[in-house]
Amino acid sequence: MIIVEIVFWLSLILIFHTMIGYPISLYIIDKFIKKKNVEVDTSMRPKVSIIIPAHNEESVIEKKLQNLINLNYPKDLMEIIISSDNSTDKTNDIVEDFITKNNQNNIRLYKVKKRQGKTNAQNEAVKIANGKILAFSDANSMLEKDAIIHLVSSFVDEKVIYVTGKLTYVNSLDSITSEAENKYWNYDLFMRKVESDVKTITAGNGAIYAIRKSDYVDFDPIRSHDSAMPSHAALIHKKAIFNEKAIAYEKAGETTGDEFKRKVRMSRGGLKALYTDIRKYNPFKYGWYSYFYFGHRACRRALFIFHITLLSTNILLINENILYYFLFLIQISFYLLALMKKMFGLNHKVFYFPYYYVMTLLAQLVGTYNQITGKSKPFWEKAESTR
Repeated sequence: MIIVEIVFWLSLILIFHTMIGYPISLYIIDKFIKKKNVEVDTSMRPKVSIIIPAHNEESVIEKKLQNLINLNYPKDLMEIIISSDNSTDKTNDIVEDFITKNNQNNIRLYKVKKRQGKTNAQNEAVKIANGKILAFSDANSMLEKDAIIHLVSSFVDEKVIYVTGKLTYVNSLDSITSEAENKYWNYDLFMRKVESDVKTITAGNGAIYAIRKSDYVDFDPIRSHDSAMPSHAALIHKKAIFNEKAIAYEKAGETTGDEFKRKVRMSRGGLKALYTDIRKYNPFKYGWYSYFYFGHRACRRALFIFHITLLSTNILLINENILYYFLFLIQISFYLLALMKKMFGLNHKVFYFPYYYVMTLLAQLVGTYNQITGKSKPFWEKAESTR
């Protein structure tokens, strides 16, 4: 039983570290570790290619284009590329009509012949892009007028090859689901800011980010480019940073079904990313980044495994002493609260936190299962409640 006890307590420690210990450590780091000065130059005006991957976005694509042409950035230094990932609705027609009516703007439609997902649509569009800086955004994400100015301002530092902005949810109080996602996101933004101030971020956000074209990497379409690129930057001793003045707005998912599908997609290659390049776990070579990646990415992606081992070992230890019996009751009670929310639609926050948390664990499990069994696809169906 010694090995079983070791696995139990190790699982419990890793869960605690992921959910409580790591954020607390970042709070301490934020207070006591000297931050590096992040250079910015808001007078910089390099040529920028704004790339929008889109698949069947007829409901939002015109609004997105209108948002982009109203940005505070010189029109002669900005090109917009809609990379349509084999859209079968009216997306292409809407874009072509918009181009005709707004021919004073540099807008192009690139049609991807075979649907292979967002990352592939980006990869193909980059090949025809003329900008020195590549900016990426989603079709349903609306940018602040000065968003591009703030994104490119961070490239004054030659070591910076990737900059992500701040995504803000506009419907955070419209449903319990969107409220929960917004709270989680604000918690994540705090961690991202500390990581950026001290060293480099561990992941960006697809709603708003930019890369030097010379440093762009064609990743496998199954991978999320906005997550893969910061790791690449760290491993070549470059920087990926967070600029909170570059702001995008988006609707959070308002139904648990939409959020579950989104989290399954985000988890599709998460576990594989933990072991594909173990160099990132070497703190002697990569310093703070190794600590950040372990706490913010590795532990979080493996959270469902920790919970499975915690529950299974707890069952084996239940008769060892009263402590294990008590801890087992706590676990079962937590899962029962989530189940009651699912079965009876109880919307009190006492039920919703366990439900949202367990939903995230199940999404990780399903995403990993899909990856192992070869069911993961590089594309997905959009969450309608985010449009």
